[in-house]
Amino acid sequence: MRRSRAATRRPAPHPHRALAVGTVLMLAAGPVALASAPTPGESAAPAASAPPSITGDRGARLYLEQCASCHGEQGQGTQRGPSLIGVGPASVDFQLSTGRMPVSQEVQQPRRGEPAFSADDIAALVDHVDSFGGGGPQIPRVAAGNLTSGREIFAADCAPCHGATGAGAALTDGWTAPPLYDATATQVAEAVRVGPGLMPVFPSQVLDDQQVNDVTAYVQRLRSERLDRGGNPLGRLGPLAEGLVAWVAVLALLVAAARWLGRRAGE
Repeated sequence: MRRSRAATRRPAPHPHRALAVGTVLMLAAGPVALASAPTPGESAAPAASAPPSITGDRGARLYLEQCASCHGEQGQGTQRGPSLIGVGPASVDFQLSTGRMPVSQEVQQPRRGEPAFSADDIAALVDHVDSFGGGGPQIPRVAAGNLTSGREIFAADCAPCHGATGAGAALTDGWTAPPLYDATATQVAEAVRVGPGLMPVFPSQVLDDQQVNDVTAYVQRLRSERLDRGGNPLGRLGPLAEGLVAWVAVLALLVAAARWLGRRAGE
């Protein structure tokens, strides 16, 4: 028996139901379409990362501000200042802690002064300069020393320039051996190892660590005493100046005594 056409015809979809299904499909596909579409001017390649900044590196920042103009950005040196590659932490710490560096103008021998940096800044600069490479003496660790041994070493190796009392003296060509009274124990040991200015270098093959401790202890003893058993030190210029002043004083007393005796005889 043949089925009628009306029996096999499917019912037409309800218009409201079709509208609801279309809305759901649009909402589901919308975020995918938006996410896949690049914005104008946007590159598909990932953005290159910015180079690391040195502003966070305290030592590098201070070095570029205060040192690089003379010593070069990598410590290679310039016409205004020597290379810092291989000078070692002891040399950098000595120059900065004694206030000899930085300088406002080129000088033959920088003088001791107040440090321009705090202890933390000096430590940061020491680490940064050490990163240039080349080795060099490390900052000595000073321990207790023997005063008797230190006095003997000082008399043989230090007194010819710095004087028997550590007061300093004039050298050649405008150079001077500075007084030692303001030097700390670490600064004395650093100077022994690096030889600033015209001072010779005393490596461990010449003076071992214990001998450095001994001479450092003796210099600290001179610093704490500064005895002037003869009275006025006259600037610690040495026996020649002291003798000259003594002769002038005695001569003045003799002239005054002769005039007084002459007046007494004429009365």
